[in-house]
Amino acid sequence: LEEAAFQLQQIFRIDISIALNILGIESMRAGSYSIAYTCFKLAADRGYSKAQFNVGLCYEHGRGTEKDLEKAAFYYYQAASSCHPMAQYRYARHLLCHRPENEWHRHREAVTFLEQAAVAGITEAQAYLGVFYMRGLQPKEKRGLKYLLLAAKNGDAQSRYHVGVCYEKGLGVQQNLAEAMRHYRESAAAGNRNARERLRV
Repeated sequence: LEEAAFQLQQIFRIDISIALNILGIESMRAGSYSIAYTCFKLAADRGYSKAQFNVGLCYEHGRGTEKDLEKAAFYYYQAASSCHPMAQYRYARHLLCHRPENEWHRHREAVTFLEQAAVAGITEAQAYLGVFYMRGLQPKEKRGLKYLLLAAKNGDAQSRYHVGVCYEKGLGVQQNLAEAMRHYRESAAAGNRNARERLRV
């Protein structure tokens, strides 16, 4: 009986969090940012990862509360730790953009979260990782190309352009100008200016 009561309590707790998060989304759409923030915060404090991510967005963009990147990172981390892919991406970006250069463990943590987000299908994480591996102090071109191709397949025109560059210059793949042109054309057709310029050259 105690176990059944506990299970009901857990379901009720989760349902309230979901309802608060939905109410927050609707309030945000209606332009009631402070109400949205309050709803997200209530649900986030109950451990709901989608709401934690939304609180992070509120802090990052100053919607319904003061802009605070450290608090945004805290809530992104909470959601990322519960395997929220977009939170993993945003928290990793925060670590890479705001970490001291000598904190290697934070760098490794960021890359781990980016890879998890990329595997979960977050195009932004795939594109970021692709460029990250291409431009590092010790470039990992094959790994970078792998992520750029994933992002390109998900419709990211900039990543498609970078794939073209890889084929043109032989980065992580054997040089193939015909394949480079194909990728440039696809990227240009999607509106990428760099690809258009490369095709002219």
